[in-house]
Amino acid sequence: MHARCGRHRRPRRARALLALTVLASTLAACGGDDDGSRPTLNWYNFPDDSGALQEAADRCSRESGGRYRIEYNKLPRAADGQRQQMVRRLAAEDDSLDILGLDVTWAAEFAEARWIKEWTGENKRRATEGTLDVPLQTATWKGKLYAVPYNTNIQLLWYRRDLVPKPPTTWAEMLDMSRDLARQGKPHYVEIQGAQYEGLTVWFNSLVNSAGGSILNPSATEPSLGPPAVRAASIMRDLARSPAADPSLPNQMEDQNRLAMESGVAAFEINYPFVYPSMRSNNPTLFKDFRWAVYPRVDAGRPSRPTIGGIDLAVSAYSRHPDLAFDAALCLRDRENQLGAALKGGLPPTLRSLYDEPEFMKEYPFSKEVLASLESASVRPLTPAYQNVSIAVSHTLSPPSGIRPDSDVSTIREQIDKALRSEGVIP
Repeated sequence: MHARCGRHRRPRRARALLALTVLASTLAACGGDDDGSRPTLNWYNFPDDSGALQEAADRCSRESGGRYRIEYNKLPRAADGQRQQMVRRLAAEDDSLDILGLDVTWAAEFAEARWIKEWTGENKRRATEGTLDVPLQTATWKGKLYAVPYNTNIQLLWYRRDLVPKPPTTWAEMLDMSRDLARQGKPHYVEIQGAQYEGLTVWFNSLVNSAGGSILNPSATEPSLGPPAVRAASIMRDLARSPAADPSLPNQMEDQNRLAMESGVAAFEINYPFVYPSMRSNNPTLFKDFRWAVYPRVDAGRPSRPTIGGIDLAVSAYSRHPDLAFDAALCLRDRENQLGAALKGGLPPTLRSLYDEPEFMKEYPFSKEVLASLESASVRPLTPAYQNVSIAVSHTLSPPSGIRPDSDVSTIREQIDKALRSEGVIP
């Protein structure tokens, strides 16, 4: 406190007490500690309306034994906004970020930029023990673990049993069924994400991997693509030009697909499990015949490999309490919290044992199909340049009805090659 702030000189003891008071209030204002002794760990994650994430933060805070308190900070709803906020703050070495909820495509970028810490030793053992293998791939970069999978997601084939007693197993079979339903004047659309955004890239990636290929080579140093990519692009074009295509296909995302299925105009839908409780609430009549199956195959003799989604928890390289942040992240994604997120928020868990949990199986009657899909799933290309890779795919293949398989795959290959050769982190 400056001398000019007061005219009279205070006794020494009073001055000491005042200094302590000012120091305590300054620490509180900085948001560093709770009550001056218990550190506050700031967890940044997607906004959750179910309350499951807040409950997890509160529970782990209580069970820390007074070692820390977790503050759940909600990021913007859109993935681009989430990434942009964290990138800007990490680039500025903001030490108020501790635990980061990363989209499954961000770990490589953040690790390459040295914004997140590697998981090693006991922390790594606890993070990987009992965790499904494919979600772990999304948290790994250059053979090192940089995050712990918090939840995952996978698309299934949803269909109407009153229109299709037996679900199709391949894309060709599904298109044939759709054409037959159209000839009969019945609901026949295949609802899928055709807008120019990340969902279109996911569709392409799932088909490429299901055809036995990949977008990048194993070391992520150059594009792979090849015949499987041409096959994938051909399937997308064929659907878009067939009676199976919803007229709104070029503008549709997951939620538009959900609404179209609930309105009764579609026979099939490729989407995430959130559509199940939504159909149950919004159209109980159709819900009675709403069924599910694994993602369609490209070839009858080859399993499908749908692309997983989800969130991974990473520890900021600038956290003032990294050891506590690792411990807190492990608590946030433990068995009890993952079960809560699954039951309340509809987020499939990454712990294998939960798929045998009776409570989970009751709420997820399709848990067997989800698990089977996760065990054979694919991941989006693991590269710091993923944002550019995704844009190259989604912009080239939009609209799906205009796809030229051979030339468009060549264009994607050229653009990805340029993206991989660029330097620095994507803004």
